[in-house]
Parts: sequence; C-alpha cells; structure tokens
Amino acid sequence: MSDADHQDHSPDDARFLRQSFAVAKRAVGHGNHPFGAVLVDQTGRVLLEAENSLMPSHDGTAHAERLLATQACTTLPADALKTATLYSSAEPCAMCAGAIYWAGIGRVVYGLSEHRLREITGNHPENPTLDLPCRVVFDSGQRPIAVVGPLLEDEAAALHEDFWAR
Repeated sequence: MSDADHQDHSPDDARFLRQSFAVAKRAVGHGNHPFGAVLVDQTGRVLLEAENSLMPSHDGTAHAERLLATQACTTLPADALKTATLYSSAEPCAMCAGAIYWAGIGRVVYGLSEHRLREITGNHPENPTLDLPCRVVFDSGQRPIAVVGPLLEDEAAALHEDFWAR
C-alpha cells in the first residue's frame, strides 16, 4: 500500500474511531487495559464492539481486536466482513492483525501506532508491545486489507499516558 492509502479516510472514520476510544475507556472501568474496537458495516451501522479483557482471567490473548475478530467471523457472513471496517483505539498487534486477516475483515482504521504505544508503555510487564506495524502482517497475506492510521493519534495516546505510569 502506498502512503496515499494510509491517509484515505472517510468523514465517518473520526466518529467511529472516537467510539473505539469510548470502548477503551469502558475497558479501564472494568479493570482492563485501555483498548477498544468497533466493527462497522459499509452503511455505517455498528455491528460489534469489544474491549480488552485481560482480567479477570489473565488471558494475554484477550485483546479487543482479537475478541472482535473471533466474534465477527463466527456470527456474521463473510461478504459483510469483506466490506466492514474495524476501528481500533490502537494499531492491531501482530496477533490481532492475523485474527483480522483470518476473519476476512476488509478495512482497519486505528488511532495509536504500535511504535508510539511502545514509547508510552516502555518495558511494562503487562504490555510487552511488538513494534511490528499491522501493514507488514496484512501485506504478507493473499487478500488486501485497507489500512488507515494512525488517525487522531494524540487523542488515542491520551488514553494510555496516565494508565501505564501507574
């Protein structure tokens, strides 16, 4: 994908991305890390929401995007997923990008980049961030996934700056 593809976003992207930020805030209220994801169909209808769910089970794979991708591919038709957009408060990690790819979701818009997240979290034991862009994971696949991000990165970063300092 070219750099132009990275900036090709719709007017609704900011609204739905901010909705993923609200889900991330809700996750913190439930004792989890500040990550949220929202799946929206091509008509602008919200299909699913998922928040990070590390606690109470200590499941390190319970990232918002992975949970949403699992729910999406087990409950929604493949053609709906091809044209859907997953909005994520932060860039999907390698695990989540793989789940999004295998679920067949066609587009991703994210707020905070993995690189900036790693700068914020440092060497926090609860978030050993992989500094691997989701585009690298998607580009290694056989079907295209459009990616927009980082978008509203300062707003997305604000969700994390105080949280990881605790």
